[in-house]
Amino acid sequence: MLSLCMIVKNEEKILDRCLLSVKDYSDEIIIVDTGSSDKTKDIAYKYTDKVFDYDWCNDFSKARNFSISKAENDWILVLDADEIVNEFDKESILEFCSNRENLSKVGRIKRINEYEDVYGKRKYIERINRLFNKNIFYYSGTIHEQVVHNNGIDYQVSIVGITIDHTGYSKEVLKKTKKIERNIIMLKEALKINQNNPYINYQLGKSLFLAKDYSNAIVSFTRAIQFVDNFNYEYSEDLIESLGYALLNLNKFDKAMKIEEYSNYYSNSPDYLFLLALVYMNNGKFQKAAETFLYCTEFKDGKIEGITSYLPFYNIGVIFECLGLKKEAVGYYSMCGDYKPAKKRISNIII
Repeated sequence: MLSLCMIVKNEEKILDRCLLSVKDYSDEIIIVDTGSSDKTKDIAYKYTDKVFDYDWCNDFSKARNFSISKAENDWILVLDADEIVNEFDKESILEFCSNRENLSKVGRIKRINEYEDVYGKRKYIERINRLFNKNIFYYSGTIHEQVVHNNGIDYQVSIVGITIDHTGYSKEVLKKTKKIERNIIMLKEALKINQNNPYINYQLGKSLFLAKDYSNAIVSFTRAIQFVDNFNYEYSEDLIESLGYALLNLNKFDKAMKIEEYSNYYSNSPDYLFLLALVYMNNGKFQKAAETFLYCTEFKDGKIEGITSYLPFYNIGVIFECLGLKKEAVGYYSMCGDYKPAKKRISNIII
C-alpha cells in the first residue's frame, strides 16, 4: 500500500541507517540516484532492487516526481537520507491511507531537527507534508519543493503517526555538504524567474540566516513579507520569527519591535511569544517581557526545545539579575533544571 520514495546523491555514510529505520514500514522502496560517486547505490541495493539513475537538472521537484512515477502503490512517503524514523504508528497510517475521505489530504509527519547554537546542540520540532496519494498530488518548485494538488487548489492536512530525526542542519553536515551555498545559488536562480514569490524569498532568507549573513537575510525576509497575501500560510509564522531573530542578532532591537504587529496571527504560538518576549527584554520593557515569558510556560510544547519551560524561566532570571534582584534571579534559574547556562549563572551570583 505504501511506497517510500527517495532521491539521493553521495549518501554512503547515512543512507543505511535511514533505510534500516523504515524498511519494515514500507511495502516498496524507490531510490533515485542523481549522480553518486561513492557506494550509495550499493547500499540502496541492500534494501531494494528498484534503484534508478536520474540526470540531475537543478530541479528537486522533477527528481521527486520521477521517483514517484516509479512507485507501484498509490500512497507515497517521502524521506531524505539524513532522516531516521524513530516512531511509526503502522495501524494509524494504514487507517489514514484506507479512508477514501483522505485521498485529497496530505499527511504531516513530525520532524525533529538537530542544530547547534551558542548553547550547544538543540532541537527544533516541525510538521512537514510527506505522506500523500500520487494520483492527487505532485511536487512543484526547483528547491524547497512543495506538495501541490493536481488542480492547484488548497488542500487539507492531517497529522499522522510518523516521527523522524533530521541531522541535516548540524554544523558538521552543513560544512561537509556545502548545502547552504548550494541552496543560495539555486534560490537566487529561482528568483530570476519569479522575483516576487514570497516563499522563495523566505527560503533564501533562511539559507542566508544559516550562513549568518543576517543583513541580507533581513532583506529577503522583508521582501517576502511584502508579497505574502495570507499570514496563515504554513511558513508565514516562521518567516516573521526568522526576521525577528535576524534583527536581534544584529542588535537592531528597536526595529525588531515590528514583529509585535503580527500578534493577532500568532498569539497562541509559544515560539512567537518567546521571540516577542526577547524583543521586549532587549528594548528594556522588562515587565512585559517577564509576563510574556511566563505566558509561554502555559503551553504544552513549542517548536524549539525548552521554549515552554526552562528557556522562559532562564530569561526571567536574567531580567531579575540585571535589575539587581539576585535572590529572585536564583529562584528562576533554579527552575531551569539541568540547563547549563542557568547553573553557571547561579554559581556566579553572590547573595
